[in-house]
Amino acid sequence: MQEQKKGYQFSTGLIAGVSSVLIIAGGFAAWWAWTAIKGEQTPPWVSQPSEPNDSNPSENPVEKVEAEVYWLKVTDNQIELAAQPMVVEQSENSVVVEKALTQLLSGTEKEEYSSTIPEATQLRSVSFQDDGIHVDLSEEFTFGGGSSSMMGRVGQILYTATSLDPKAKVWLEVEGEPLEYLGGEGLYIPQPLTRDEFQANYQL
Repeated sequence: MQEQKKGYQFSTGLIAGVSSVLIIAGGFAAWWAWTAIKGEQTPPWVSQPSEPNDSNPSENPVEKVEAEVYWLKVTDNQIELAAQPMVVEQSENSVVVEKALTQLLSGTEKEEYSSTIPEATQLRSVSFQDDGIHVDLSEEFTFGGGSSSMMGRVGQILYTATSLDPKAKVWLEVEGEPLEYLGGEGLYIPQPLTRDEFQANYQL
């Protein structure tokens, strides 16, 4: 008789436990349905989908512009001006040309290219004015070399400065003064200088 009583008590406890679980589960399901209908936020333990990032760089790409840096290159025993593309961020033309000229004065590591611009030459300023592009260089630009070297360096500055506008006029200055003659041989520099005039009057 005692064993039967214990079994009856165990069965009652089990039933009570299961009933409690069912009641809790039913209550949670009812609460979940109610919050869904009311449009409330999901519980904090439920992961939320990440919001799209409005500042995605691919959606607002930085605009670029291509300038050209001109070096000297020997082709079939002839010296010629060779353009090397240079891509920079879109900005005012004077800023873009300044970057190109700065790169030119820094020199090149490519074996196929060379420069006759003295290494110590510095770019003092670049300005776009109504009468053309004004390029002011340090006095080192006038040092050393013969007429061929002088014409080469003038061509490099001229073509690099006009890479955004090949028809533009360039005024060359040294230490703030207009450059009239270059080097010991006295190479005459017309002011302003254009690509057409350079091709017609100078042979590299």
